[in-house]
Amino acid sequence: MLRNDKLDQWDRDNFFHPSTHLAQHARGESPNRVIKTASGVFIEDRDGNKLLDAFAGLYCVNVGYGRQEIAEAIAEQARELAYYHSYVGHGTEASITLSKMILDRAPDHMSKVYFGLGGSDANETNVKLVWYYNNILGRPQKKKIISRWRGYHGSGLVTGSLTGLELFHKKFDLPVEQVIHTTAPYYYRRDNLDQTEEQFVAQCVADLEALIAREGADTIGAFIGEPMLGTGGIVPPPTGYWAAIQDVLQKHDILLIADEVVTGFGRLGTMFGSEHYGIEPDIITIAKGLTSAYAPLSGSIVSDKVWSVLERGTDENGPIGHGWTYSAHPIGAAAGVANLKLLDDLSLIANAGDVGAYLNKTMTDALADHPHVGEVRGDGMICAVEFVKDKANRVFFDPADKIGPQISAKLLEQDKIIARAMPQGDILGFAPPFCLSRAEADQVVDGTLRAVKSVLG
Repeated sequence: MLRNDKLDQWDRDNFFHPSTHLAQHARGESPNRVIKTASGVFIEDRDGNKLLDAFAGLYCVNVGYGRQEIAEAIAEQARELAYYHSYVGHGTEASITLSKMILDRAPDHMSKVYFGLGGSDANETNVKLVWYYNNILGRPQKKKIISRWRGYHGSGLVTGSLTGLELFHKKFDLPVEQVIHTTAPYYYRRDNLDQTEEQFVAQCVADLEALIAREGADTIGAFIGEPMLGTGGIVPPPTGYWAAIQDVLQKHDILLIADEVVTGFGRLGTMFGSEHYGIEPDIITIAKGLTSAYAPLSGSIVSDKVWSVLERGTDENGPIGHGWTYSAHPIGAAAGVANLKLLDDLSLIANAGDVGAYLNKTMTDALADHPHVGEVRGDGMICAVEFVKDKANRVFFDPADKIGPQISAKLLEQDKIIARAMPQGDILGFAPPFCLSRAEADQVVDGTLRAVKSVLG
């Protein structure tokens, strides 16, 4: 296609892309795709390539692309009031309404919502709240945060530290000293292959107890975890994991932050992952599914227990010294209201549970017996396939072979389907919009099988 513009060159000359090999991109050695339009589960670039987005952007376009109801809500809000801050008691109809809608859907013991822009800043807020909480309670030493290896919680200074993936630490002088890590609940990658799932959970608990004993429970303020590991491999928790972990945290008076940026608002077929796995958090992190990424918005939902201490803190010390200029931005809030209405009106969470289960089953049926497929796993509308060199002995491929990226690239090339090659392992991830149909799920599975056969035989 002939063009009379210079977007490709402007891109490479001017645009600093996140999570990108900067040198290769600047030299023109990596793809440069300009997305033009989208509808349902499909996106289209300016060259006319129509692609089935089986990862919903970055697990985030949950209601699907092209929802005019959300676009109109954004436009109407922008015409009426594009911006006003939420400091010192200011609000808008959209931000107040969205707060109520969220609390109506959240676990009963949750109390208030603080709004930010993305999951990273929400988790930065959460850590500050934990520190403030313990200062108000007269426990200034109780500040360390336990995260898990392979967890993903953002890429800021503290949140990049919470993230337990090497790429987000390397050469950034992370993690900071207040963040410590414990065992990832990743049964397939357990060190002892003879362990049962129950024994592995016991080991995760023992490792956590040992970490707390070593550091001192009086120095640990909170534990943060995704209900199911996301970017670290798309890994549902082993049976009994969350109940056992919560017992340890309660025993040592350690707050629990449930990072629901991926799982919140329906990804697992339930409103929250906490509900799905029986988690009772003190703070919940929300973002992606809150607006289905039609506008930037995140949130920290705090429990009655935490809120009562925050109130006490302001009685003792004056207004809380935390806020973002764009907190509760009215355009983001309007998008959130329209998005949550669509989830209800179109029964999209029920569809996520139904079609997601179908996707996981058909993917398992198609690939589980392949000699280089170690595991097919998932829950709700999220699924992963992990590839191994030697299945019988669980020998992994050399990372330099880039098997996951090869299969992802082949799936895109042959079938115009977008899946994600996950970091730290040859893992292909799927997290489609909730409006995915069974016929579209079949397309994803059939294309994946073809790509695997092309690369691995």
